[in-house]
Amino acid sequence: MIPVVTPEEMAAIDRAAPEPVDVLVARAGKAVALRALSMLGGGYGRRVVVVAGKGNNGNDGRDATRRLRQRGVRVEVLDAATVGPGERLGPCDLVIDAAYGTGFRGEYEAPDPGGTPVLAVDIPSGVNGLTGEAAPGAVQADVTVTFAALKPGLLLYPGRGLAGSVTVADIGLDTSSVTADVVEADDVSSWLPPRPPETHKWRAAIWLVAGSPGMAGAAALAAGGAQRAGAGYVRLSSPGADLGTAVPQEVVRTKVPHVAWDTDVLEGLGRFKALIVGPGLGTDPATAPAVQRVVLESPIHTVVDGDGLTALGTHVGSYTHPLSVLTPHDGEYERLMGQPPGADRIEAARALARTANATVLLKGATPVVADYEGRVFLVTTGDARLATAGTGDVLSGIIGGLLAQGVHPLRAAASAAWLHGRASTLGPRRGLVASDLLECLPAVFDDLEA
Repeated sequence: MIPVVTPEEMAAIDRAAPEPVDVLVARAGKAVALRALSMLGGGYGRRVVVVAGKGNNGNDGRDATRRLRQRGVRVEVLDAATVGPGERLGPCDLVIDAAYGTGFRGEYEAPDPGGTPVLAVDIPSGVNGLTGEAAPGAVQADVTVTFAALKPGLLLYPGRGLAGSVTVADIGLDTSSVTADVVEADDVSSWLPPRPPETHKWRAAIWLVAGSPGMAGAAALAAGGAQRAGAGYVRLSSPGADLGTAVPQEVVRTKVPHVAWDTDVLEGLGRFKALIVGPGLGTDPATAPAVQRVVLESPIHTVVDGDGLTALGTHVGSYTHPLSVLTPHDGEYERLMGQPPGADRIEAARALARTANATVLLKGATPVVADYEGRVFLVTTGDARLATAGTGDVLSGIIGGLLAQGVHPLRAAASAAWLHGRASTLGPRRGLVASDLLECLPAVFDDLEA
């Protein structure tokens, strides 16, 4: 995992450091200089322009300047306060952006690098370190060297798109107290349970309550996600609906009544390890009370997605508990919390998790997973290919499949988002559809276990 700290947390970590500020600046400057030399392919005779502000971000840039000059680099240092917006910088081989750091607020219109590569110090100037928000004139970096930990603004768009390739430099600060991390492949691999040789289908059995007339695809995709994630047995019930042959042939279909189906489900959960409620379930008036009761009384881990979230509404905290996993996109989040998530997506996920006393996966370009104790995981494997109908249904199935195998809810949700994102990158660059993810998932698992 890679630690993630907010600007406020980073300031506290800086204050708690046993070394003086000038020592930390020297370490940061060294890290920037080394990355710059790597980008330059050497030092002697190269030209670099450093745009430096008045704070520690600028001090990092000035320290890097001193080191680069020692290596024969010709460096011009410009005061960020005097460089005009959009001003074309002189001919050079590299621009180092050290104008403003993670505490910057407001708008900044950067000078024009004229096509020269840009190395940002800590965060591209003009990007909000907490939210990733940025005005159109913010720095577009090719590479960012950040210190001690990642910042949310480097992970959330548009900041993530402005940061380029990000390197975290260790400058000796203690980040052991952080409560947010970016999930990596090794984390997911370590969280996946082994399959005992004597295992059988009921050890990872899922009941999926999903689908309605016209929404058979959502049920099929969720079922497929659960199967590909390792569920040994998937039972599908679509209240009052016959989904015909739309679902995978390996799925066991069990009828439940259109009304009061909650009783049948709750009475039959004894052999199941996880329950998924909501994909394509519809918004018939009879749906809400059944969903609410099932979620409230379920004795096993329960993923609530799609129309299941709509059924819970703003009274979500009356029905959910630590066995619940909620997977809202922004619109569903607003239905649960009465307001959109806003720019601070980490706090938004934490707020819903606290309200629901549950685990929350807030969907988006950078999924944020939080539990009721405030622990957070962020996932960066996916891309815009996932912005197509049905991918969320696959995701809910993957979460359920991992929960059924005994993975902790926070890790199951984060692992599912990581796997889901990685699977998308194995699909076509254009034209990916949700069912493609089902075909790509086995290769992702194989890579993890290689």
